[in-house]
Amino acid sequence: MKQQFFKKVSMLLIVGVALSGCAAIEKSNATDTEKMLAAAGFNMKLADTPEKMAHVKSMQQREVVSHIKNGSVYYAYADAKFCKCLYMGNEKNYQEYEKLSIQQDTAEMNREASENWGAWGGWNNGWGRPVY
Repeated sequence: MKQQFFKKVSMLLIVGVALSGCAAIEKSNATDTEKMLAAAGFNMKLADTPEKMAHVKSMQQREVVSHIKNGSVYYAYADAKFCKCLYMGNEKNYQEYEKLSIQQDTAEMNREASENWGAWGGWNNGWGRPVY
């Protein structure tokens, strides 16, 4: 009986830790995106009233989406969970955001490529070979 109880508690703790880790990663990704949007010139507006929050919640979450208003294209990024805000920008802001996003991806790939895995033998020198 005691053993079953401890198994259940252990499983709940493991699931809780895993879920909190996922939430931390999700928040970190959202924060990174929001920093890039701000750097690209998007304007951040807080959802500081119930009406604004309802509008932000009704939008696609944590994705840049385009809207056409009076013949002009605008871009919006809604985040009702973390910043409780809406980022708005125009075509110029969006192009700058895309440029920053590509630069960040390139920097990450370069960082990963520069890591020296030689001391570990690399994937072709033992780690990746099947054991017979």
